[in-house]
Amino acid sequence: MGKARLLIVEDDVDISNMLKIYFSSQGYDVETALRGSDALEKTRQNMPHLIVLDIMLPDINGYEVCRQLRTTTRTSHIPVIFLTQKDERSDRLQGLELGADDYITKPFDIDELRLRVQNAISRSERESLTDPQTGLPAGRMIEDQLRQVIRQPRGWAFLDVRINYFEPFKNVYGFIAGGDVLRFTSMLLGEVVDELGTQNDFVGHAGGDNFIIITAEDRAEAIKQRAKERFKEEVLTHYNFMDRQQGYILAPDEEGKIEPTPLMTLAVGVVSPATHYFADIREITELAAEERRKDAANER
Repeated sequence: MGKARLLIVEDDVDISNMLKIYFSSQGYDVETALRGSDALEKTRQNMPHLIVLDIMLPDINGYEVCRQLRTTTRTSHIPVIFLTQKDERSDRLQGLELGADDYITKPFDIDELRLRVQNAISRSERESLTDPQTGLPAGRMIEDQLRQVIRQPRGWAFLDVRINYFEPFKNVYGFIAGGDVLRFTSMLLGEVVDELGTQNDFVGHAGGDNFIIITAEDRAEAIKQRAKERFKEEVLTHYNFMDRQQGYILAPDEEGKIEPTPLMTLAVGVVSPATHYFADIREITELAAEERRKDAANER
């Protein structure tokens, strides 16, 4: 897996810098925010695996930041550890009622905070809540979202998104480069949904090169087209100059024979109650996968 991403939200610059240096030395990818509004924006731009959140911030307090994270579908799964000088029982209860995963008071033991961060991320991955590479909702959280939308008779759409020719790329460029492409894809899908979707839209990582989006029915086609267009153009930065110029890579096929293989694109299948009938959530994913395979065939 790639580095786990932490977002440190702390207005004391000395503490913020100290935590960034320490957790970076522990192998984490660390971003910082001095204000609550900055934290919400950075979370939307690049989904962290965990947020360490101070309560006393100069604009909106940590409680409000946590409330907005928990009431926004795309960020509701991110573990939050409150970091504060307050040690009153009522303050701890307020944070936990808002959905915080843990609570630690200043002055704190840095090793204790490290273990709490490590355990919260591990618990989230172990319970199939998030994908370890992208930090997006996975497994059980995707199933929960599907169970919610199937109860709605209309108005939603499900997008099955897969990266064409990802495995040949990973075979040629390596596992680390493959992980970079998955993280790039997760960020791109998030940006497209931010631009064209709604606050209640859901982006998940179903595993491997497969992502999903749940959005409003009337926004699905625009999201599909924008994601495909942007991916086709922006994924080129993951190839070397020669492969970009020739428009393909030389990769082994299933029999080990080296063959020209197209550059990566996205295939997207869209289903909704307006186009299909679903008896259960399994049928949503199966029918969407069928539509995605048709989309991939049209690209060839």
